[in-house]
Amino acid sequence: MATSERGAAPADGAGADQDAGTASAADCLGPGGPTCTGRGRAGVPLRATLALGVLTVVVGSTALALGSPPRDPLLAAGDTATGSYLAARADGDQAAAAVLAGPYQERPGPPVTARYGGGTAAPLAASRPLQAAPAAPSPAVGALFSPADDDGEPFHHCTASVVHAPAGDLVVTAAHCVHDGGFRTRLVFAPGLHDGFAPYGLWVPTRIQVDPRWISDRDPDHDVAFLRVRRAGRAGGRIEDLTGAERIRFDAPAGRPAQLTGYPEDQDTPVSCRHTADAQSPTQLRFACPGFPNGTSGGPMLTDLDPATGTGSLIGVIGGLEGGGDDLVSYSSRFGKDIAALYRRAITNPGPGAAQPGSRAAASAVMPPAAPRS
Repeated sequence: MATSERGAAPADGAGADQDAGTASAADCLGPGGPTCTGRGRAGVPLRATLALGVLTVVVGSTALALGSPPRDPLLAAGDTATGSYLAARADGDQAAAAVLAGPYQERPGPPVTARYGGGTAAPLAASRPLQAAPAAPSPAVGALFSPADDDGEPFHHCTASVVHAPAGDLVVTAAHCVHDGGFRTRLVFAPGLHDGFAPYGLWVPTRIQVDPRWISDRDPDHDVAFLRVRRAGRAGGRIEDLTGAERIRFDAPAGRPAQLTGYPEDQDTPVSCRHTADAQSPTQLRFACPGFPNGTSGGPMLTDLDPATGTGSLIGVIGGLEGGGDDLVSYSSRFGKDIAALYRRAITNPGPGAAQPGSRAAASAVMPPAAPRS
């Protein structure tokens, strides 16, 4: 699926956001090998992952069972009843080490003084031409990696962004970026990524939360995930204090000007576009701007941008219908009461009552996702 990440096009003012804490309510082949999350080609819907079991071929009157595909040791079952996964510390550290073993480095970026927007909103003019274009990186938006091993060159498969939360440790992306036949056990978020540098460090999940309805049937109305994160290789510190954060908003009206941003999988800088976030249906938003390729899934859809911070009101992420769209149109699950409930679980629920088995053991009951179509 081709989803977009938030880039840093010139920001217009910020408006009054509804703080979520009190709200009521493909062609996925990347440089390192196939992945399951990416955008489709131009004009082609994003891939739909199939849950593969035993493949049966009928030859004449004889049915031949060809067997199950091999299980993926980098997927874990998690707690399917609650939609949560408690990440193993070793998995995160190994994944971050794999990213740093490739062409990426940590290098301190400019400090962020304002944590999130709260100023006066200014109108967002639509992009001219109406096409996603390279944008300056924003500290609160970054690339999401899922390195398969320590030997191959890592590449980012999705986009994510920091969202305001009481603990200052929350990241949001599309559910299909973190759960595709099982929870991805090796994820790394690099906020503000540019030119091979991670200016605000590498962050790995401690806990992942998705709606159980995403796990059970990949319901496109629930293609949203929240990750609580820690800095890899360092103790303490909160990501929001370093990068600032988007302020989540629920039940935002459709038809408002918005900015969509994402990191293409073959670029270390984002692309961005400004247009309107229209209603595709009561449960889906539609953003008609071409140019969001593989890797932009999970990218933020923002309104009410604050020119002082570059942050705004988060009303969606690339995902949802048709896996997020195609190269012409991007979609998002609408942030209504169900996403609000998921957010509240993410900031309050520690996840499964007991630590889950290590990722390798947990993965034994999980089938790998099907290869995406191009």
